[in-house]
Amino acid sequence: MKELIMVKYGEIALKGINKKAFEDMLQSNIKRRLKKKGQFGYERMQSTIYIEPLDEDSDVDEAVKALKKVFGIGAIQKCAVFPKDIEIVKAHLGEYLADALDGAKSFKIEAKRADKTFPLTSPEIQQQLGDAVLDAFPNISVDVHKPDVTVRLEIRDNGAYLSAKRITGAGGMPVGSSGKALLMLSGGIDSPAAGYMMAKRGLVVDCIHYISPPYTSERALTKVQKLCEEMTEYCGDIMFYCVPFTEIQEAIRDHCPEEYFTVIMRRLMVKIANRFCKKDGYGAIITGESLAQVASQTLQALGCTNAAAEYPVFRPLIGMDKIEITDIARKIGTFETSILPYEDCCTVFSPKHPRTKPRLRDVLEAEAAWDFDSMIEKAVAETTVTRYKYGEETVFLE
Repeated sequence: MKELIMVKYGEIALKGINKKAFEDMLQSNIKRRLKKKGQFGYERMQSTIYIEPLDEDSDVDEAVKALKKVFGIGAIQKCAVFPKDIEIVKAHLGEYLADALDGAKSFKIEAKRADKTFPLTSPEIQQQLGDAVLDAFPNISVDVHKPDVTVRLEIRDNGAYLSAKRITGAGGMPVGSSGKALLMLSGGIDSPAAGYMMAKRGLVVDCIHYISPPYTSERALTKVQKLCEEMTEYCGDIMFYCVPFTEIQEAIRDHCPEEYFTVIMRRLMVKIANRFCKKDGYGAIITGESLAQVASQTLQALGCTNAAAEYPVFRPLIGMDKIEITDIARKIGTFETSILPYEDCCTVFSPKHPRTKPRLRDVLEAEAAWDFDSMIEKAVAETTVTRYKYGEETVFLE
């Protein structure tokens, strides 16, 4: 019995004249994700990508697991493919549906007749298949409202596709279809969740992280590198910029009022991110900030940080509370790494009494107490870059 995977489009099904470009990008992303899962053939029609294993070593179940994390997919169905003959489908459905209907108490049939030349209407297909299921599984009953299992048959131009499980896809837009942005990645819960949300909107998400040895440990850096690897499950390949930040933080400590330490630090981080945006073609900066979560994320503090940005700053978590953000982190598999007890550079110089409502003119005056521009250029020059590739070993570039 031939089996394949049907991938249904998400939002891109609604695109107009540019739809093909989105389809091409989605299919390209799928091929990269399935590269290590075996040899597959691909065919597109009617807002669906058909993925067929080409040999016995190609693992369909592992392919489905990988596809669940590919943005741009609305739904995934593992299907048995039959000739467009209802009697053949009925003769084999008991064998194919055995696992799906094992232990189920109720089912319903959904039929879709995309090929309008097929002699039976959708209601007629549903009636005949329903009778066949009841014959094959006498202990199950029909429930059209809340069934345990929905059996689907799609009659398309090139065959009849039978399935019993539709898996909800990751949704969103194909990664790369909206450009690329630079995520300010800390070691906490929030920033990986922010990166996930913007990748879901089609952005290539690369990461920038700031280290301050000896105040931050090698374990803290390893933790963030692990977060990068975990994020590739959804974001695909990630470029990781590791910025030496010790001298800048010591200068802030030695020359700026303590109450402005955090907001000045955030501004200088943004200024460094600006340099890489300009150098490497990023169109925006992403942060994991949530309004009023901490002193540096009040409306006034965010305004001071924004004033340092030369590119749009995306804050997808801005209206979420910690429980909502934690739920995302658990979903994408970064939570356990994020809570490892290794401090990042944002916490080692935290002031005892930060100014929660800083005025920009006061922050600029405090920042002018030292020549930070030359220090920023030095930090940019000493930054190391690593590429984290989905499913592959890490490659050091510089």
